[in-house]
Amino acid sequence: MIKMYLYDEAMKRVQSNVSLQDIHAHLEQPDNLLWIDLYDVKADELYTIAKAFDFHPLAIEDCLHDSPRAKVDDYEDYKFFVFHALRYNEESDNEITTLELNVFLGPNYVVTIHKHKLRWLGQMDAVCCVSPKYLSRGADFLLYTLIDGITDEYFPILDRIGVRIDELEDEMYQEGVKEVTEEFLALKRTIILIRRVILPQRRIFLTTNGRWKFQIQEDNIPFYTDLIDHIERIVDSTETYRDLANSALDTYYSIISAKSSEKLNVLTIISTIMLPLTFITGFFGMNVPLPFEKSPITTIVIFIGLIAMTYGMWRYFKKHELM
Repeated sequence: MIKMYLYDEAMKRVQSNVSLQDIHAHLEQPDNLLWIDLYDVKADELYTIAKAFDFHPLAIEDCLHDSPRAKVDDYEDYKFFVFHALRYNEESDNEITTLELNVFLGPNYVVTIHKHKLRWLGQMDAVCCVSPKYLSRGADFLLYTLIDGITDEYFPILDRIGVRIDELEDEMYQEGVKEVTEEFLALKRTIILIRRVILPQRRIFLTTNGRWKFQIQEDNIPFYTDLIDHIERIVDSTETYRDLANSALDTYYSIISAKSSEKLNVLTIISTIMLPLTFITGFFGMNVPLPFEKSPITTIVIFIGLIAMTYGMWRYFKKHELM
């Protein structure tokens, strides 16, 4: 599916019925802006667009294959970006999946290419049909709008991760070892994936000696500064949640170890109490003549002695907090 939106500066309106053959005539006006959005296109359609704009074959190859990390490539006449949005499904085996967005940024055009539906781009499509608010401030502002919308979708995911950590801290004392451990490991995998996605995207927008990696109009710099702030917040949140998850997991293992130690202590005390009782009963159970063995009082005395010894040992362990 190919969608085209042309902002005509002279008429101050957006046209959506633009022909591919006429795009160069429209782009001759430097104040016009063209946005082409390609969703799940075939290879031949992609090559048609590439030929029209003279895109580099390596950039087109990146569009045809998933890229593991965000990046920006400089092709002199245009910039090529790779970004990643996130799709979160807590009930799925793979909680987090990445959705790649490829962007070609030219002086007065933006071409976006993606294989999966992106919610924010769908909302922008609806707005651009009726309003020039996203297209009237230049190609760099349109790029900001695209990335800011994708970035904002990270925050609900991070909020849910924070809630899950709180829930796990309560479940540590109730649920079984296997369930809690699996939940912790799934949560840590999710946090690591978010960090792996967001850190390269942060590097794209960091300045070098006060210079941006691509041309940004002076009026639009505050928007990119705000975008960097959002990305930094995401990075900080992932670091915080990673530390919380690690600390909670260490605490959980400490709880399990303490419970195991308590059980071993109880078994040790029981064994310690039973040892002298076993010795005495074994001694008097030998098939050899013993003093007073035929007297019934002997049995009563031995029985009372065993009870007294057991009680005495229990009191000793209790007094010294060994139980």
